[in-house]
Amino acid sequence: MIKGGKAPSLADLKIRIFADGADRRDILEMYAQPFIAGFTTNPTLMRKAGIRDYKAFALDLLDAIPDRPICFEVFSDDMREMERQAETIASWGENVYVKIPVTNTRGANTCDLIGRLTSRGVKVNVTAVMTLQQVKDVAPCLSYGAASYLSIFAGRIADTGRDPAPIMKEAVRLLSKTAPNTELIWASPRELLNLFHADAVGCHIITVTRGILDKLPLLGKDLGEVSLETVKMFSDDAEKAGYSLSESDKLGVESAYERVVSVR
Repeated sequence: MIKGGKAPSLADLKIRIFADGADRRDILEMYAQPFIAGFTTNPTLMRKAGIRDYKAFALDLLDAIPDRPICFEVFSDDMREMERQAETIASWGENVYVKIPVTNTRGANTCDLIGRLTSRGVKVNVTAVMTLQQVKDVAPCLSYGAASYLSIFAGRIADTGRDPAPIMKEAVRLLSKTAPNTELIWASPRELLNLFHADAVGCHIITVTRGILDKLPLLGKDLGEVSLETVKMFSDDAEKAGYSLSESDKLGVESAYERVVSVR
């Protein structure tokens, strides 16, 4: 975390930034940015982006981005089919990490499946993790075999009113002891400041949407400038809306009180 009044900047960060999304144009624009170290997507983002052919979308991206990690997720709920899909997706490129949810929709954990995949050299990204118990359950399965990621959805934890930072910090410690070949991802951030939160607790990677990445030019911006721009925005919008108040709109204290009472 930046302290002492110093303006924050990307140069202060050790954490790597992965762009999260499924819009091809956005992804390729982010690929042109050297600070973007990798990419993630998921079936929900792909559906929202109108993707109909999963394989064609993935192969097109991998052809355009051969030199940075890209994470694609399985979409079956059956363990055997998840395993088959994972093997298929992994075959598409050396830079592919296969996202495996920490459980299926019935709550059955996927630890055994993850262990089999990593032992066969499949690079996985264990996703939708929310609790330290889940980290403890899955970490032994990641302690051997291929390099892997583990994604804790810190933003969704924060949505429940809990501070994700202590959970993330402990997860870093657990993985360093149990699965040192696994990197921790701070997933689903809600604001630009989360980059610095994630960096401060030792996360290796943070996934960031285009909406948050678009705020990067604000890093270190003079707050007096931000204040003035905000005042100008309010003024411009009032003018564009055509708001006006004439002298005849003025109410005396007594009549205003009577009006409130009548409404009640």
